[in-house]
Amino acid sequence: MYSIVEYKGLKSGYHCGYCNLEDGKASTGMWAHTMTVQDYQDLIDRGWRRSGMYVYKPTMNRTCCPQYTIRCHILDFKLAKSSKKVLKKMTRFLTKGKGAKGIVEPMESFNEDIGIGHVPSPCTSEVNIDLEKPLKIVSLEEVPTSTEVHEKPQTDSAGDNRDPGEKPTSAEANATTEKLNNIPKPGRGPDPDKPPCRKAKDLRRERKLKQLLQKQQQIGMADVSQHQEATCETPKTLLLQHRDPQGNQPKSLEELTSESLPPDAVHQLEVRLVRSSPPNSQFRATFQESYQVYKRYQMAIHKDPPDKPTEQQYSQFLCQSPLQAENPPDGPDLGYGSFHQQYWLDGKIIAVGVIDILPRCVSSVYLYYDPDYAFLSLGVYSAVREIAFTTELQKTVPNIGHYYMGFYIHSCPKMKYKGQYHPSELLCPETYNWVPIEKCRAKLDQSKYSRLHENPNAEDENRLQNLNKVLILYRNTKMPYNIYRKRQKRANDEAVVQQYANLVGQTCAERMVLYRN
Repeated sequence: MYSIVEYKGLKSGYHCGYCNLEDGKASTGMWAHTMTVQDYQDLIDRGWRRSGMYVYKPTMNRTCCPQYTIRCHILDFKLAKSSKKVLKKMTRFLTKGKGAKGIVEPMESFNEDIGIGHVPSPCTSEVNIDLEKPLKIVSLEEVPTSTEVHEKPQTDSAGDNRDPGEKPTSAEANATTEKLNNIPKPGRGPDPDKPPCRKAKDLRRERKLKQLLQKQQQIGMADVSQHQEATCETPKTLLLQHRDPQGNQPKSLEELTSESLPPDAVHQLEVRLVRSSPPNSQFRATFQESYQVYKRYQMAIHKDPPDKPTEQQYSQFLCQSPLQAENPPDGPDLGYGSFHQQYWLDGKIIAVGVIDILPRCVSSVYLYYDPDYAFLSLGVYSAVREIAFTTELQKTVPNIGHYYMGFYIHSCPKMKYKGQYHPSELLCPETYNWVPIEKCRAKLDQSKYSRLHENPNAEDENRLQNLNKVLILYRNTKMPYNIYRKRQKRANDEAVVQQYANLVGQTCAERMVLYRN
């Protein structure tokens, strides 16, 4: 699998929805025709973010409202009192039907930033590639080992007798394309004659439960051995029953978000996760209902005219995604990629959280909800539910350790609330290191744009070092930049390719494929 991107360059002087400056925004962007989840993970760790198929990066030292990537550590997450109140308000509403209707909390969603004044450049390319077929590949043996960025393309090595434009032999081509073709074919499912395999998560829970029960027996607690035949739900029940009587410990996030309602509850809330790209049957079946919620949200919250939030705009903005659906054996059960998390109240959708599940995080993309239920603070509620969901994923995929909340804008009061989720970090726009938000506030109070890293000598460790290794897609063939320069001698795009590679970093520049015509 590989990513194919088309760099669009700098876009500046357009309207900012945060400060309402008509020509204050500046960003660079690229169209992602297809992208691996690993590439996108590495890109958001360099300040990029997607809006549909368009991936953009704010030009931090030029834009009017600098946008700092923010993430939260889920393992150390501490639920704030304000968030607990939102959870209790939801429980009270579901149980008794009581709610403070009429109270609306604008801009409460983590993910409003991509919906405010951000208009991606139109895709005018004529890229015509069958993404299911492997690309032709030019041998990488001709790439020089020098680390000079401005190095001119080198001549062929002495051991390579091919002309610069000559294609590799069929044996070489087969060897290089074999890796791209080596994708396992789908099987026919589990053997119906054998008992279903137990999930590793359930086995770990059972072992932990047994250890807890043994410890409790040693200190004289009642015998609970009859509960050792644990089911998936049993550990949660037993842990609640045997909480330390001395401590009066507060409920955990998992307990708060999974409390069962009484039988006579007035309302029922269900959260469903459906894959949006490629869309599964559940997503297609609920598309119209979900779109109608989005349309009402845009009209009520963002004051869009009725003809603006069309089905096409909704699909391009929140349904289409360049991320490839990946299901590695060591990944989450539902796989990586783009999803919609639907909130169903009494059989109808009242909110949808758009998320990306990536190798090291869950990234929040956008949230929209039925304005009639704004009194439930659905932005905060959905964020807490997404953090709880990320925590659950981390139990089976330890590398998923963060929840990405989009952009933090210190100069915009309605976007500063993201820093209240503890512990959070901001991405330094120069070194791309993560810095605790507590160490950033004083700097950002003094200047909207700031280098956040405390070490003045620290550098971007993934900066561009060898332009010749940047991968190019030219005439349906993947090749390093120095070979591309030999093939396309009239090309005058070195500055553009170098700007692109500087922004995505050396690692992604060597892995993603940059389209050139």
